Amino acid sequence: MAFKHKPYHAAVLLSSLLIISSSKFLGAKVLNYSSTAYLSTLWPNHPSQMVNTTEMASVTPILLRKTDGPWFMCGFYCNMDGSSCLFGVLIFQNLNSAYLQFPQLVWSANRNNPVPTHAALQLTQDGDLVLINFDLTVVWSSNTRGKPVSGINLTDTGNLVLFGRNNETIWQSFDHPTDSLLWGQKLVPGQKLRASVSESNMSQGLFCLSVTPDGLMAYMESNPPQRYYTSRFHEGHSFEFNKGRLYGWDIPYSSSSQFLKFEPDGHLKVYQWDGMHWRQVADLLSPEAGDCGYPTVCGKYGVCKHGQCGCPDAANYQSNFFRQIDSRHPNLGCSALTPISCDYAKDQSFLELKNAYYFAFESSLYGHGTGLDECKNSCLNNCSCKAALFAYDGNGTSEGGCLLLNEVFSIINNENHAVSVHNTTLFVMVSSVKNSRHSKVMLVLTLGAFSASLCCVGCCLFLFRKRLKELKEIEMDLLDHLPGMPARYSYEMLKKMTENFSRKLGQGGFGSVYEGILDNGTKIAVKYLNGFGQVKDSFLVEVNTIGGIHHINLVKLVGYCSEKSHRLLVYEYMANGSLDTWIFGGTEKSPLPWHTRRKIILDIAKGLAYLHEECCQKIIHFDVKPQNVLLDQNFNAKVSDFGLSKLLEKDQSRVVTRMRGTPGYLAPEWLHSAGMTEKVDVYSFGVVIMEIICGRKNVDWSMTGENSHLLSLFKRKALEERLQDIVDKKSEDMLIHMEEAIDVMKIGAWCLQSDFTKRPSMSLVVKALEGLVAAETNLNFDFTNSSVVNMVATADQEQEAVDDASPLLPSVLSGPR
Repeated sequence: MAFKHKPYHAAVLLSSLLIISSSKFLGAKVLNYSSTAYLSTLWPNHPSQMVNTTEMASVTPILLRKTDGPWFMCGFYCNMDGSSCLFGVLIFQNLNSAYLQFPQLVWSANRNNPVPTHAALQLTQDGDLVLINFDLTVVWSSNTRGKPVSGINLTDTGNLVLFGRNNETIWQSFDHPTDSLLWGQKLVPGQKLRASVSESNMSQGLFCLSVTPDGLMAYMESNPPQRYYTSRFHEGHSFEFNKGRLYGWDIPYSSSSQFLKFEPDGHLKVYQWDGMHWRQVADLLSPEAGDCGYPTVCGKYGVCKHGQCGCPDAANYQSNFFRQIDSRHPNLGCSALTPISCDYAKDQSFLELKNAYYFAFESSLYGHGTGLDECKNSCLNNCSCKAALFAYDGNGTSEGGCLLLNEVFSIINNENHAVSVHNTTLFVMVSSVKNSRHSKVMLVLTLGAFSASLCCVGCCLFLFRKRLKELKEIEMDLLDHLPGMPARYSYEMLKKMTENFSRKLGQGGFGSVYEGILDNGTKIAVKYLNGFGQVKDSFLVEVNTIGGIHHINLVKLVGYCSEKSHRLLVYEYMANGSLDTWIFGGTEKSPLPWHTRRKIILDIAKGLAYLHEECCQKIIHFDVKPQNVLLDQNFNAKVSDFGLSKLLEKDQSRVVTRMRGTPGYLAPEWLHSAGMTEKVDVYSFGVVIMEIICGRKNVDWSMTGENSHLLSLFKRKALEERLQDIVDKKSEDMLIHMEEAIDVMKIGAWCLQSDFTKRPSMSLVVKALEGLVAAETNLNFDFTNSSVVNMVATADQEQEAVDDASPLLPSVLSGPR
């Protein structure tokens, strides 16, 4: 694309258009916009049209289609301050020059990645429709580059179409529905509607509606998915929304505008313009689902009875095991007073809820002819199982149908036969161990151990206690006076923010990571460190070092706790987790497009360059790998895990240290006696580049021979001039941008030079990725020697660290994983 290869000219062009458009749009009239445009057109996002909605918004019109019924507009739809804009298609009516009357967004390209004002849409000369952020990064693309596109058209049905020379359709928005359907739009196998998170958050939520061989299916995209509606009629392989009908439903309609929307709460509704507002005329799933048949009607573990919400208990829903998350809003669900855990499986039992039913039972696959005890034992023996629903066959035996649940959403009280399936019991897994009992047991054990050893340690206790108190006072004083320290929290404050550490995000090093929420509503990740000794020292180093580092591509430490034996670190929350789950995640996650992978590579490079060259003290990471790269909600990458870092003063050239890191990412010089420099991070970064572009691990034992080692495979393909063979083929977008991907792979090869003096600095890598300098072309593809390969081959592929002589410093003080 022009922007990618000529950033300077693109920036000048974008700036010029913004200046011109700002004066043009001040008095813009929506009536003047065309419904068609052609190649090499760029539209900057400069909101010019006010929108009359419940919350004021604005739009940047691009294309307009007028019809005798509804009108359609293609453009940017922004919140009032312009900080969050979606490119999409709007349906509306009663247009005037001052306001759009209650327009509804029926399709959007970037619902998960909003852009601010001064982003732009471009129909490029090579036929690609791209959404470009103000920093010239590509946010979304139609992936039609190189196809015979002649122009773009907004049709009289609201379909956004890229057409060819003979007006043939090459790409259309109707093939990529979001959460809505328009008249004439079909939903076919392979497509699905996905509801938004909420009315104010239009990113993808958990509710999905898709076409299956049996018809329409509505479900929660949990693991595994839980269906709450499966159609009882089928009209073929595609289902078209037409006037008065969708898929066997008769829908009231008039000659006015109408659209169908899959709502954030899982309802499938049809709206119609009544002359003043959009009015609901049909709620298609409710006749079968009823008041209580939707998965989130009462939140997780909430019990729905006649539309009212409570918490589960065998007798009267005044539970000793659960409490409402918010008593003023009972529909938010319930949380366990004592969370269940695989570590305490023997202390778990079932809370039996008779005449309880679960929405997913009738439409799910479950075990027929299963005994009650067999059903319960199947759940008890499955660490992932949270509940089991048993429905008696009704033939006088104890056999029936059994459904195991890994996640428990809303439960239906079926006492008065609210659903057709009778005689059902739900067994909810609960912990039979209360916190008080744990405390008493620990107290008894502690007192017993103390009494037994009193004779041995009595003489030393007084001296140790006095010295320990002095050391603790010194430590606390040190923590309180460190310059630039992040916020200090008490243990009770963090306990409250994490709801008693009930929402576990992951486990790593010496501690577990929990989700929490600050008083201002900001999500955080809290790492609870366990143990003493080295953890204490590492904690001080981490707080002192990381607390003073602030960079957009480094995970931010926002606070800490050091109280008695408690050691906790508070990090910013990263919504999309670690990079490895996206590039090694198999089919469970969509393959990342090229522009996202390229940006992630650049973000990592900038973060490492800052650590190496811009800190007052040089920091070597020593463990650069995808697991230590975290992604926020917009897939911005941030480097985490400085638990293995060692500080290196700027007037020093190298630091000698023990071997550390992860097999597959270790530089060859680890096998020598030479001191280590920051070039070990450059080498590991080169491996990460290869993994991101190839979509596989460097060392993959599921492959045979040379193919199991990516760097050896790269060498062979580079000599054969067939690097395209190893680019990730799971993503069609990667194949479209094959040439660019290969260019970045060559930068990765530059980072992988076995002679560390020939590797570039990370700041030079950043310039090469930005196209400001040319990468080295005289490269040696012998990235490793046989010793390194053999060392990796004999290591446990799941091992997190290697140390030939002594225990490694663990990655205990990592950012949240």
